[in-house]
Amino acid sequence: MQVEFKYATFTDLPKIVATYNSTVASRLVTADLEPVSNESKLDWFNAHSPERRPLWLIMMDNEYAGWMSFNSFYGRPAYDGTVEVSIYLEEKARGKGLGKICLQKAIDISPSLKIHSLLGFIFGHNEPSLKLFYQFGFEKWAHLPAIANMDGTMRDLIILGKKTV
Repeated sequence: MQVEFKYATFTDLPKIVATYNSTVASRLVTADLEPVSNESKLDWFNAHSPERRPLWLIMMDNEYAGWMSFNSFYGRPAYDGTVEVSIYLEEKARGKGLGKICLQKAIDISPSLKIHSLLGFIFGHNEPSLKLFYQFGFEKWAHLPAIANMDGTMRDLIILGKKTV
């Protein structure tokens, strides 16, 4: 498997949103309860830049397989070195070890972006993602019990963290 990371451009937004929307129905990955629009993700998209908060397309064997992003945490200057990493894969790319490659990339590139802490915001019932992050040395930094109402089922949010420097 050949994996490449490319910085996303505006023309990639529709496929990024489509990948995100493909996870909504599972109630496993995102707290959105309905698919989102390209327009609703414009501010989010524009908050990314290769030199500070990258948004990458993940290419597997020269085909689009998903995306990964670094998102600012809490928006205050003292937190500039802390980011949330998000990984969203196309269904056909899941379960093939691509998440491991992505998470290693996130850890490896963090120091060059002056990021000292990576966070993962993961639902307590999302065992595959929790397992992945724990394999890479992330630790539980917070547990927010029954914080997300997913169609009447209350779900926990686990915040995992890892120091990268």
